[in-house]
Amino acid sequence: MSVFDIIAILVTVAALLSYVNYRWIRMPTAIGLMFIALVLSLSLIGLGKLGFGVEEKAAAILVQVDFSATLLQGMLSYLLFAGALHVNLADLKQQMRVVGVLATVGVVGSTFIVGTLSWWLFGLIGLELGYIWCLVFGALITPTDPVAVLSILKSAKAPKSLETKIVGESLFNDGMAVVVFLALLGIATGEHQLSAEYIVKLFLQEAVGGAVFGLVIGWLAFLMIRTVDNYQVEILLTLALVTGGYALAAHLHLCAPIAIVVAGLMIGNTGRSLGMSARTREHLDSFWELVDEILNAVLFVLIGMEMLVVTLTSKALVAGIIAIGIVLLARFLCVAGCVKLLRRLRIFSRGAIPIITWAGIRGGISIALVLALPFGPTRDALLTVTYTVVVFSILVQGLTIRRLVTHFQDASQS
Repeated sequence: MSVFDIIAILVTVAALLSYVNYRWIRMPTAIGLMFIALVLSLSLIGLGKLGFGVEEKAAAILVQVDFSATLLQGMLSYLLFAGALHVNLADLKQQMRVVGVLATVGVVGSTFIVGTLSWWLFGLIGLELGYIWCLVFGALITPTDPVAVLSILKSAKAPKSLETKIVGESLFNDGMAVVVFLALLGIATGEHQLSAEYIVKLFLQEAVGGAVFGLVIGWLAFLMIRTVDNYQVEILLTLALVTGGYALAAHLHLCAPIAIVVAGLMIGNTGRSLGMSARTREHLDSFWELVDEILNAVLFVLIGMEMLVVTLTSKALVAGIIAIGIVLLARFLCVAGCVKLLRRLRIFSRGAIPIITWAGIRGGISIALVLALPFGPTRDALLTVTYTVVVFSILVQGLTIRRLVTHFQDASQS
């Protein structure tokens, strides 16, 4: 089957499920698409058990889609840029301490809490995984997925300062988590020795280097954009910035997600205010909003359909249910610690700790990272555990975050 055939199937399925969700189910788009795709996957598995063989045909098509490469080396760049484009830099600067601590100390702390508790509790149920692999799991499940968070927070109506903290953290912590993931994976596979020098070098090269690179390419794109007044050319320049910038950052072994977020902030703020006409801004917003919606639809359909290729075992499924509690606990401890640490410097809105904790939604990035692990029993077990956490996170946390925000807003007004 050709690449075009696969794209045609995915886009068609996403369009049909979007129609079904809009007409009858009425869930938030991202959650609704994943839910319907999940139900469809389970239905196909059920038909396969009855001897119809539909499951095998669907799984054969899905296997041809390299989810990890499709997201991390393709879709993610556009989704991150579209998200960063609408973040107000002045608001982000006010919350930068909170965002910075959550995206660094929070990521490292959560990785070790999740890894240690998983190693201990998984061992109690007979799922024996090495401690280093549990730390790898902690790193890949820690990042709050900016794609899921942004699409769900659109309807949550959280206070502006709180929304900026959550969105800012989600845009930056996935890049940090990828750096931690790469460091731990290199140690787990024996490619690198555990040393402070290796970790510091990797952090400086990937994270700091990625941020500087994003600033440079964003500035160069801005310089070109402000010399023309043609929205087709300007949109094409942003498209080149995202596509070429992400690819070049990856080839230079820099953290491409961080680079694109920084570039997106540059274009969305400096570029928008100093280099674009009102007409260009309108067309730019419409274009990237459309790209965001289309790719989101395809991504969440893919997440739901991944059920067809996940090998479910009772032990790994139980571990996945246990991991839900572990991940939420680690998130709560890290968020509470960061808020307590910074409360003297910043005022936090009512319910900040529970809302930021519950808004830590996991999504496609975690699945993409676990699929990047070397093939073997460890990967199979962690794939089931990760998928269980992601499905719970998107369906349960995603559907209830608005209610939680409303609860604390009503409580503060009473």
